[in-house]
Amino acid sequence: MSTPRRPLLTMSGIRAAYHGITVLSGVDLAVDPGQVLALLGPNGAGKSTTLKVAAGLHPPSGGRVLLGGRDVAGVRAQDLVRAGVCLVPEGRGVFPNLSVRDNLLMMTFAGHGLEKIEESSYTRFPVLGTRRHQPAGTLSGGEQQMLALARGLATDPAVLLLDELSMGLAPRVVAELYELVGEIARQGVAVLVVEQFATAALKIADRAAVLVRGRIEWQGQPDDSLHAALSSYYLGSST
Repeated sequence: MSTPRRPLLTMSGIRAAYHGITVLSGVDLAVDPGQVLALLGPNGAGKSTTLKVAAGLHPPSGGRVLLGGRDVAGVRAQDLVRAGVCLVPEGRGVFPNLSVRDNLLMMTFAGHGLEKIEESSYTRFPVLGTRRHQPAGTLSGGEQQMLALARGLATDPAVLLLDELSMGLAPRVVAELYELVGEIARQGVAVLVVEQFATAALKIADRAAVLVRGRIEWQGQPDDSLHAALSSYYLGSST
């Protein structure tokens, strides 16, 4: 009998607020190594806040965050990066006035040399190699998202947190990026991806959860019941 895998990331009873206004009301999520969990829901549901809590960028007002079974509540975001947690935020997250190479250079703080980071980045995204001396702000939207992913992957993460990877990108580019995300998961990385528009993420997701008004209202394997739940919560027909 095989030994059950322990989740790499567990969020249990997470509550969070901004200026006294509750945003998350007891969120429970777990992501296993090699698994993609798609966190879906309408605007304002608390999806990005969930990622920020997981990455140590927003303190929870209640609940626990476990990384490999270890409680990391109160651990600084930069220390979580070194422990293997990587957040690729909404809106690319690159430095537009710096070259592609200098954007990658900034990730050497995580412990890898620039040569290794460049080699892995340009292997995954060959176009970045041809643009290495170009300011990141002059790249196309898809290329900037590739650079954001390359920067995140330079930390050799165990847990990858992705916020609205598809925002503003052509469907072909989105499909390519999610294909890469699927490959990363197959290498044993736990992936939690937030998307408002579900189609691309669900093509690679092993499990999905629907967050509505700070609560997980549905969780399980992507199937017809998920699509029914999405229609209900997005269109406001839930009773």
